[in-house]
Amino acid sequence: MEKHLGQDIAKLGFGFMRLPTKNGEIDIDHVNQMVDAFIAAGFTYFDTAFGYMSGKSEDTIRQTVVERNPREAFQLATKLPLWEIKDKDSAPRIFDTQLKRTNAGYFDYYMLHGLSGSRVPMVDEFDLWGFIREKKEKGLVRHIGFSYHDNADVLDQVLTEHPEIEFVQLQINYADWEDDDVQSRLCYETAVKHGVPVIIMEPVKGGALAALRDDARALFKAAAPDQSPASWAMRFCGSLPNIITILSGMSTNEQMEDNIRTMSSLKPLTDADRQVIDRVMEILAAIPTIPCTDCKYCTENCPSNIPIPSIIHVMNDRRIYNHDNRGSYHFVTGGKGKASDCIACGVCVDRCPQRLPIVDILKECATVFGG
Repeated sequence: MEKHLGQDIAKLGFGFMRLPTKNGEIDIDHVNQMVDAFIAAGFTYFDTAFGYMSGKSEDTIRQTVVERNPREAFQLATKLPLWEIKDKDSAPRIFDTQLKRTNAGYFDYYMLHGLSGSRVPMVDEFDLWGFIREKKEKGLVRHIGFSYHDNADVLDQVLTEHPEIEFVQLQINYADWEDDDVQSRLCYETAVKHGVPVIIMEPVKGGALAALRDDARALFKAAAPDQSPASWAMRFCGSLPNIITILSGMSTNEQMEDNIRTMSSLKPLTDADRQVIDRVMEILAAIPTIPCTDCKYCTENCPSNIPIPSIIHVMNDRRIYNHDNRGSYHFVTGGKGKASDCIACGVCVDRCPQRLPIVDILKECATVFGG
């Protein structure tokens, strides 16, 4: 049976993770303009997290949304960062901090942030399932769920073991729909099987699907001259059933206006539209990339603990989508070696079944990503 969340929510969410900045600080006046335009268009869902914008996102939500609008006029989502859980006192301390930062009184949607199979044992150990259930029972949280980064099999197991979960946040976009690593379609279908509604994150793949190569953009423009590449990505997600909201990490007024225009009068994709997207994907698939199979043999004896396949994956994304994805590079190398830490020992080259020139690849990555 499908789980209904008790109220209709417009299918556009404002993600507070890529906010506009000025002189190195969040531009509050600019964010106020965007929040006002968003609410005036009839949208109400705001998404933040403990660590977004170097920990300043939740406070910005307080200044720009909570203190300027009646509490019943918006829905607020935030997340418990699983990587910050060190002991049984971590979750209560972080939750209290989040309530103080936002001054929201309660959260409409509260998530375990970045759940994966490797993190499930820790979540079980500290009974974070029970923690979020307790917050719901006390009225501090209205709906409980998790954001997810793993394969469909693990998701199926988690949802089977935890029927109390009311929603799941998944990375879904047309580029990752059939991706072997992200498994957008398979994860989405798993949620549907369990009757669990979905919140979509990364519908424009971190901006990559808005900054396509000229030949790919030309296909979209020929089919619909007045529609942006980003609008095609949003319509792909908006055409799916079982969706609560589609998050967009907007950072400019132009992005806000484009999303409002697309989502206010959403036109589901036609068969002809899907054929255009298929042709775009054919163009992207033909772009030469580094043929890494993610076997991870290269990492087993790396003296610098460099996550080589992950770095190569980020580099391939940059080649395909032609966008600045240094944020992804810093994410995959966080707490590990960077490309610039390579000492050219050659151990990885000897272990690579594809015989890739890994040392040279890491040198290129260090230059492109700045470290």
